[in-house]
This record gives sequence, structure tokens and C-alpha cells, in this order.
Amino acid sequence: MNDRQYDPYAGSDPYAGEYAGEYAADQYQVVGYDEYGRPVYQQVQQHQQHQGYGYDPYAGGQQQGYDTGSGSYGEGSYGTSYDTGWTPQQQQQHHHNQQQQQQAQVPPQPPQPAPAPAPDPAPRRPKTGEPNDGPNGEYKTEQFSFIEEPDEDSEDVIDWLKFTESRTERREEAKRRGRSRIVALVVVLALVVAGGVGYLWFAGKLPGQSDDKDAAAAASGPQKRDVIVVHLHNTKGGGTSTALLVNNATTGQGATVLLPNSLAVSDDDGTSTTLGKSVDDDGSTGTRESIDTMLGTEVEGTWRLDTPYLNNLVELVGNIDIDTDTDVPDPKAKKGEAPLVKKGERQTLSGPMAVAYATYRASGEAESAQLDRFGQVMQGVLRKLSSDPQAATTTVQSLAQILDPSLKEKDLGAFLAKLADRAKGGDYKTTLLPVRQDGTLTEQAGSAVVKDVLGGAVKSPEKDAAVRVGVKNASGKKAAAQDARVSLVNGGYAFIDSGAGATAQAASQVTYADAAKKTQASEVAKTLGLPATAVRKGRTPPNADVSVVLGQDYRTG
Repeated sequence: MNDRQYDPYAGSDPYAGEYAGEYAADQYQVVGYDEYGRPVYQQVQQHQQHQGYGYDPYAGGQQQGYDTGSGSYGEGSYGTSYDTGWTPQQQQQHHHNQQQQQQAQVPPQPPQPAPAPAPDPAPRRPKTGEPNDGPNGEYKTEQFSFIEEPDEDSEDVIDWLKFTESRTERREEAKRRGRSRIVALVVVLALVVAGGVGYLWFAGKLPGQSDDKDAAAAASGPQKRDVIVVHLHNTKGGGTSTALLVNNATTGQGATVLLPNSLAVSDDDGTSTTLGKSVDDDGSTGTRESIDTMLGTEVEGTWRLDTPYLNNLVELVGNIDIDTDTDVPDPKAKKGEAPLVKKGERQTLSGPMAVAYATYRASGEAESAQLDRFGQVMQGVLRKLSSDPQAATTTVQSLAQILDPSLKEKDLGAFLAKLADRAKGGDYKTTLLPVRQDGTLTEQAGSAVVKDVLGGAVKSPEKDAAVRVGVKNASGKKAAAQDARVSLVNGGYAFIDSGAGATAQAASQVTYADAAKKTQASEVAKTLGLPATAVRKGRTPPNADVSVVLGQDYRTG
């Protein structure tokens, strides 16, 4: 490829030959590119043969003229005249010939060294068609140069990656710290829970544990309890019904304990009698003391409740709702009319209906059936009575009843309010004290009622109080029990009739449960004329300090 410069005036400027020196560089052509991609030039050797005219480079500056008329060259100076037949194409050819003649007159110049390569900031790839030195027209490796230029965007990217990485690390570290905190918190909570459970276990406050602890306390000693005795007097039909109202502050329980009239008790002189007779003969004070001796309780007062007052009490609390177990006829109704109280669940009873139901005992029924109905009415009243002591006292005062001196209206109102709260909360029960046909307590009564309901154990007798001696006659002789009663009462002991044994027993026994009672047991044995070998330690009824079983070896007076 010839890179000679093109002169736009070569064909039209008549003086173009005068500028031939300015185009001397046209005698060099590009032969390649250096390692920086720049062109490399080489001088062109001219051996031109001019056809149609003679060319003498040493002609002394004379040029063959071009005859414009004939179209041939002649001697003379540069021809510039035109004839009429001159055309622009001829003029262009003429100027071209003149340029070649002027270049021929210039002597050849020695080759000039290529200019020193200037540093190129970036490699240039040769254009299409430019020569290269590689094999098969390919470029050599040394023809390329790679220069790393600073890039602000790349620095920004690096900074962003560093920020992202540090942010990710911070997030992971925060997660690890969070997990560590959670683990530590779980461990602390576990320790707290374990410590709390351990403390509650040690203190006996775990659910279910308190009941066991209360039961253990009930078996080991007396509990804090308030007890009053209620005597319902039937002013129309006659007879009485007795119940103990118990508020056990230790266990948080309330109870009604129904006492059969056949319960065997002792009067002031130690004579055996029944509860029913004691109420009629001894009055409230004597009966209260007999109950204390028999059951080991401490009755605080006596509430005599005649049937008219029971009627008013039910009306004051706004009727009661109970489950009735039988139809109760209306005493004033004619035969065949509807009953006053119908059998069924959730029956609403007014005052007169409640009195009729509480005192009703059908022909042939046991006394316990009537007592159960009395207990239902009392518990129904407690469920409707106010739990506020002042309001309950107002209700008691509204009865306009003359109370026993042992019990004041304020005390009775506060006591009934506590029981009302137990009854409403479901912590109340009604139970019957079971007795044998002879009125003595059964083993079931001793363990289930006296021991559990009435405080768990017989209270320790006060100083100088009479020792309670329970006597069971297993001698086979009926007179033996009466003879033992007289001997014990005369000796200053409280006699408790424990009934007769199922079978006769050969040897008599005197038993004490508490080691502190051993001396008293020995004294009881001497009083009854029994040998010292009859005294032993064992179980005793909950209502007796010392238990005696009269055997066939017991001799009557």
C-alpha cells in the first residue's frame, strides 16, 4: 500500500512543481509497525522510465516543453500556453507531467532516520489491511501491550464488597451473640425453675403435696378448727336433730357432721345416755360437754334453731336449691293432692318447703335418712348466705332469735360467713357420723370422721382435765361394762362407752398410744383391778386417751 499524500491541486495548479520539495516524504512508504503499533517507513528506490519523451536529470534545469498544439514535447522552459483544443483533462495531465518533471530535477536525498517513537499510552491494533510480522498474517505477542489503568468504579466496587462482607460478618456475629444470649437465658430460667420447684418441694407448697402434708399434719396432731353445735327443734312434730358445723382453718375445709340421736354419750355423773336424751334433759351446756368428751372436740357454742326460725332463715336468703330424694306431702293437703316438695334435681324450696323436707321421715325409714335431708337444707342455706361477715350478721339479727349465752349474734354471723365462703367454693361437705346399734362409734367413724373431719386427732386434755377412757366389753357379761363405768367415774376418769366386742376375749387389755399416757394407762389398770401386764402401747380410738377391752379375766364387784 502506498501512503503517499494526495495533492488536491496537482492537476489544476500550474505552479505545483514549485512545491515539490514539500512532498519529499512521498518517497517513503509504510513497511510495518513497531511494538507500539506505529508505522515504520522505508525509502522508495525510483527507476522510472518515461515513455513518449526523454528525461535527463542533468539537463541544467531545462525541461522539454509540451506543445499544446501538437501534443509533443519540445525544448524550452515550462510551457504554460493553451490552444483552443485544451480540455480540463489535458490540463490535469499537463500538471501531472510538470510535477513529475520537477520531482526528477531534485537530486535524491539521503534517507532520514525515523523519528524517535513517542510513548503511546495504549497499544494500537493495526487496521484491517495493514501489514504485520506474524506468521500467516497473525500478530505477535510482543506487538501487544496491556496497561492497567486506575478505575474509580472498581475501587467503589471493592469498597462495596468490603462493606457487604463486614455487614454480613456483623449480622452473623449478632446472630451468634443472640443465640448465646438465648442459651444463657434458657439456662438461667431452668436454674430458676429448678430452684423454685426445689424450694416449693422443700416448703411443701407443690400442688398435691400440700394435701399430703395437711393429711400428715391431721394425723400427727390437732388442727385449728371452729365448731358449733346446731340443734333443730321441731316445734310441731316434736324431736330434735343435731349437727356439728365445722370450719377447719388448717385445711381450708368446711363440713356439716350429722350426729344421730342414738349416739352414746355420758352425762355429768358418767352415766351413759344417748344424744337425743341429753339434749332434752341436760340442755345445751351438758350436751355440748358430752359431745366434747365423746368426740374429743371443743364445741365453742350451741345454736338452737327452732323450725320457725329455719323457715325465716330460708326466706331471708331468698329460697334454696337442692336435689331432693323423695316427695314430701303437704300436711294441710287432702289425700291425693300434689306433694309439697317434689323429688328431683335442683328443686327450689321456700321456707315452709325447706322445713317440711328437713324434718320429714317416712314410715320405716332410718333416722339417718331424715338427718341427710336436714344436712342438705343447711348446706343449701350456706350457699345462699352472704360471705361478708357484716351482711351475714345482719341476716342473723333479722331472725330476732334469742341465742344461747355461749354464742353471740356477731360471732355466729362471722362463723356462718366463713362457712358460706367454703360452700360456694366447693370446699364443703356433709357427712354422717356412723354408729353401731348400741350408739357407740364404729372404726369407720374413728378414722373417717373424728380423725379427718373433726380435726385429725383427739385434742390433748387440758391440765387437770379428766382422762378419757374408752371401754369395750368383750367379757361376755353385760354387767361388766356398767361395773367398769362406776369404777372409772369414781376414780376421776371420763367414761366413754365403746360398745361390746363381737366375740369374747380371754384376757383384758389396757392400751395407750402416746408414751406420755403410759402412767395414766397403768393407773387405769389398777383402778379396774387388772394386772400390770395388761398395759401395752398400741392404737387407741381417736376420742379416748386410754382404751380398755374387758376380757373374761375381768372380775366384777
